[in-house]
Amino acid sequence: MRSKTSTIDGNTAAAHVAYAFSEVAAIYPITPSSPMAELAESWAAHERKNLFGRPIEIVELQSEGGAAGAVHGSLSAGAMTTTFTASQGLLLMIPVMHKVAGEMLPTVFHVTARALAAQSLSIFGDHSDVMGTRNTGFALLASASVQEVMDLSLVSHLATIDSSIPFLHFFDGFRTSHEVQKVEMIDYETMAGLVNWEKAAEFRNRALRPEKPTLKVGAQNPDVYFQGRETVTKYYEAVPGIVQNYMDKVAAVTGRSYHLFDYVGAPDAERVIVVMGSGAEVVEETVNYMVAKGEKVGLVKVRLYRPFAVEAFRKVLPSTVKKIAVLDRTKEPGSIGEPLYMDVVAALKDKDITIIGGRYGLGSKEFTPSQAYGVFKHLKGACFHDFTVGINDDVTNRSIPVDEQIDTEPQNVVRCIFWGLGSDGTVGANKNSIKIIGDHTDMYAQGYFSYDSKKSGGITVSHLRFGKTPITSPYLISKADFVAVHNPAYIGRYDLLKEIKDGGTFLLNSEFSNEEVFDHLTKEMQETIIAKKIRFFNINALKISEEVGLGKRINTVMQAAFFIISGVLPQEEAIKLIKETIKKSYEAKGEKIVQMNWAAVDRASQALQEIKIPAKGNGFAPVQKLISDDAGEYAKKIVEPTMLLKGDEIPVSAMPLDGRLPTNTARLEKRGIAPEVPKWLSEKCVQCTICSMVCPHAAVRTKQIAAESLKGAPESFKTIKSKTKNESGLEFKVQVYPEDCTGCGSCVSVCPAHALEFRPIKEEREAGETKNAEFFDALPDNVTEGVPEGQFKWTQLRKPLFEFSGACEGCGETPYLKLLSQLFGEKMIVANATGCSSIYSGTFPTTPYAQTKEGRGPAWANSLFEDNAEYGFGMRLAVDALRNQLRHFLRKALELGVNPSLAEALKAVDDNWEKNDVAARNRAERVTALLPDALKGATGELKDALERVAGLKDYLVDKSIWCIGGDGWAYDIGYGGLDHVLAANRNLNVLVLDTEVYSNTGGQASKSTPLGSVAKFASAGKRTGKKDLGLIAMTYGYIYVASVSLGANMNQVVKALMEAEAYPGPSLVIAYAPCIAHGFNMRFSIAEEKKAVTSGYWPLFRYNPLLKDEGKNPFIYESKDPTEDMEQFLLNEGRYTSLKRQFPAVAEKLFQEAIKFKQDKHEFYKKFGQF
Repeated sequence: MRSKTSTIDGNTAAAHVAYAFSEVAAIYPITPSSPMAELAESWAAHERKNLFGRPIEIVELQSEGGAAGAVHGSLSAGAMTTTFTASQGLLLMIPVMHKVAGEMLPTVFHVTARALAAQSLSIFGDHSDVMGTRNTGFALLASASVQEVMDLSLVSHLATIDSSIPFLHFFDGFRTSHEVQKVEMIDYETMAGLVNWEKAAEFRNRALRPEKPTLKVGAQNPDVYFQGRETVTKYYEAVPGIVQNYMDKVAAVTGRSYHLFDYVGAPDAERVIVVMGSGAEVVEETVNYMVAKGEKVGLVKVRLYRPFAVEAFRKVLPSTVKKIAVLDRTKEPGSIGEPLYMDVVAALKDKDITIIGGRYGLGSKEFTPSQAYGVFKHLKGACFHDFTVGINDDVTNRSIPVDEQIDTEPQNVVRCIFWGLGSDGTVGANKNSIKIIGDHTDMYAQGYFSYDSKKSGGITVSHLRFGKTPITSPYLISKADFVAVHNPAYIGRYDLLKEIKDGGTFLLNSEFSNEEVFDHLTKEMQETIIAKKIRFFNINALKISEEVGLGKRINTVMQAAFFIISGVLPQEEAIKLIKETIKKSYEAKGEKIVQMNWAAVDRASQALQEIKIPAKGNGFAPVQKLISDDAGEYAKKIVEPTMLLKGDEIPVSAMPLDGRLPTNTARLEKRGIAPEVPKWLSEKCVQCTICSMVCPHAAVRTKQIAAESLKGAPESFKTIKSKTKNESGLEFKVQVYPEDCTGCGSCVSVCPAHALEFRPIKEEREAGETKNAEFFDALPDNVTEGVPEGQFKWTQLRKPLFEFSGACEGCGETPYLKLLSQLFGEKMIVANATGCSSIYSGTFPTTPYAQTKEGRGPAWANSLFEDNAEYGFGMRLAVDALRNQLRHFLRKALELGVNPSLAEALKAVDDNWEKNDVAARNRAERVTALLPDALKGATGELKDALERVAGLKDYLVDKSIWCIGGDGWAYDIGYGGLDHVLAANRNLNVLVLDTEVYSNTGGQASKSTPLGSVAKFASAGKRTGKKDLGLIAMTYGYIYVASVSLGANMNQVVKALMEAEAYPGPSLVIAYAPCIAHGFNMRFSIAEEKKAVTSGYWPLFRYNPLLKDEGKNPFIYESKDPTEDMEQFLLNEGRYTSLKRQFPAVAEKLFQEAIKFKQDKHEFYKKFGQF
């Protein structure tokens, strides 16, 4: 085999092998497996050849269930086929997996093992999903590292062909799938030499085809089904031998040896841990550490989990073993033990060995050598079963202590930590750094990247290791030689230098001068730097990035600074390699981008300065107080430690039982991440309120204020006379919330009077704007006097009940949600499909869904991705059922006789039963106030009726129920349910936030993706037109449908939402929402929404079936003939320009087709509107 190393992640390793063996791949995107499919699709677009001499045929289906069905069909028709999935996606494949296994079809499903959504969603790794497939008949093979993913992917594909048993090859989501490692590649020629081509031909010969017609059994009766199941037994018994045979063959060509179970440790071990996945690497490090100290301990790594080879397992165990701890990375509530534990107990049933089971690492919870050491101590001590490690279970007290911290890493490993901000490019730069080190030196390298759940603008922490020996440490760095902080807002908020070693290096990006920067660190940071003799470097990367044209993307500057400081490569060579990497990474985006990044590299070397450390600072930055002293228990016990990145310390007793959380909590965060924020120039303001309307994070707001409310206002709190037709002498103000602003610039870009301009956040704080925001927030809300209800300005004088989300800067989705909350927030129930909107809306522990000062606000929940319409429909059914019950007892109380006041109030509610406006709420409050007195004197049936009314009083007013989600849900995976629910003709509202890609999983194509657009799974441009969801819905004739674009016509958006909510039946509003994946500056997302309409790219319309009753055309087309060139609109976005650069001939053809497609649709709608 030709030896070649490459620095790649686990997903790339699996995709490399799967591509070689597959003629077809049917896929559906799901984190963290999506990159495997994306790579395969990209390789196919660039004509990479598989073992059969052809590019793979890769297709994206509408769901994982659909992908599994396509895999089944492709296998049945004789093509080598694969798929990639995880979590709930894998569970959707289970019905088909039973069929694939039952029909003895060879295939490999590559799975990035991930937690299942239970009390909450978790996109992170454990084995819950894989364990759900144990009885499907698939063989289950586990990999523990990136190199193992490469090698055991190959074993899986070879073994499935030879055995005719389908394989599920899994590795830990994120921890292995996204870890970057220097590994030895296996070339396709070597792979081909290991294939049993006779068995491959046998599989091909079983293909369904009319030349050799056969029939696959459709059904068997009770007389024969049992016998049919038993026919496969001998084939499964042969699998372990086949797998070991190919492990040996792979070892012969690679030099890397694997067995079904591998033992590591003392030959006379008395205590042994059994584990599979990346946890095995952690335990191995721990075992080596303990054995070196004379401890008799060992580890069994489980590789082939199904079929479980009992004799092979028993054979590797030392005869001296007395106690075994089996570690499972899953929880099966109600069981007597988790799956791997149960198998080990069964395998050793006749052995005199104490066997206990425990859980670790659920949802990617860190698993460290210190924890593994704690498990060995537990075996020696209390040794009770059903334990947990890595958490504090103060409820059932099953967690074991980790009271000793050990360092098992080799001393020659250099460890680096980088604190970045989502979308500043830090993670991408660090991936490139690892590749530069791994691919251009003789050192081994590892990179792992941890994130919070914010979108761009969240915290990223990169952990990089490199050294002369292989790195087998799949856990976060606890002792760092180098720490870089890319955002100065983190100072005083996080313990940034906690991990730095004596003599380490600290690099800070800040706007502070070299003379003053030390005094802007916290006292604790200063003391650490002095005591540990830390080298300290400062650079204003933001200034450099902005000056060369890169905006806030400081990654290139900071990457150059790292290489200059670290000395891992000679500076001249490092700069050369960085520039080569830049060209490779960015040339698809154009030469200008490449040149800007090169300039940033050159400027970095000039600007970087080492700070002379004083004996003592002249001053220091304060530690930020995140939660006020009068905050509630939830804020103090849950929100604050999570905000401080200390969520691992939260005990079980503090966690909600059922995943239910309070709302109104995002306002606690006050992240202060924007280096610059807008300043309101009151003298220029025309009071249009557009700035408030477009702000994605509700950090810019407008209010009318009564004069008496201004008493006690801060001196810097400026207002101007309101221009509305009010008779109360109201003042007007635009208020920026500096600590909640992300600095996207949407408000600045749209202001028609240039009344907003950027200023450094430091200046605005000093000018009192943070205090002004607090005073503004406390002022009375919803003072709309003088503005007609329904105008967009009226909405912006109302309090948003969706605020300060973790969405991307300039997000195109959140302005719609904020507007929805301003219109209906006090009566809303939201069912939210999994996706971007569920992540920024509902990630623990805070939510942007807010409350009025009286405590009312939207109630929100998320089920899954595929079932959101049905989930919301169920809410509608429940509300209707409860309201019907309430009305029954309300009327019964009236029949039985109540006091006149209550009778009048109950009758008023009954007479206006369908209304849910402010007047309806006032009527309900009147009933609620009168019920207690009426109950005091009531007896018998009347008392029962009134008690029922009192118990259901929250349903005296109907709810506004909204199903919210993206185009991936509405157009693809959830479309069947959405169509059925809309067709059911119940009073349910649907808002589709149409970004035209799967935004949350990284920008994959959906059926909303337009013709000619580049997206993942459409690398060479999408070849089919966009699905017309609105037109399909209109064919029913009784569904309210609207297509809107906020930047094009704000009043139309407001009108559509109000009409949809008022419509007594199903409604569907499709909102154009530009996304960072579109490839343009999101500061101008509102302008892009306008251009989308004026170029004819996006239609505006409303279809209101109620107009038919008035003899009118229900379809109102609100788009005008295009006034802008659509091709110019397309070429303003990277998703189109990248096609032109990479495939110019294809682009020319597809752009013409795309423009004609849109033009034809425009003409169709025009005619439709003229009937």
